[in-house]
Amino acid sequence: MNVKPLSDRVIIKSLEAEDKTSGGIYIPDNAKEKPQKGKVEAVGPGKPSENSGEIIQMTVKTGDTVLYGKYSGTEVTIDSEEYLIMRESDILAII
Repeated sequence: MNVKPLSDRVIIKSLEAEDKTSGGIYIPDNAKEKPQKGKVEAVGPGKPSENSGEIIQMTVKTGDTVLYGKYSGTEVTIDSEEYLIMRESDILAII
């Protein structure tokens, strides 16, 4: 990937939503919920501290699988692939 996120931003590739419920019922495409899980593809250098100006290191790293808010981030297309760009603070957990 030729895109490098700035500051505390992260580029995430969304993982596909489940096709089937735990009870075995198949979900049609138009009824699927937006995925909330993805894989981190690129990470920015970190956010500068407000007091000292030092760079605060990022917690997530490339290759991590993360959970994020349903409507977090901005959808972008890079090399005909769909990605999300969001701040590290929008990430809820690392799986």
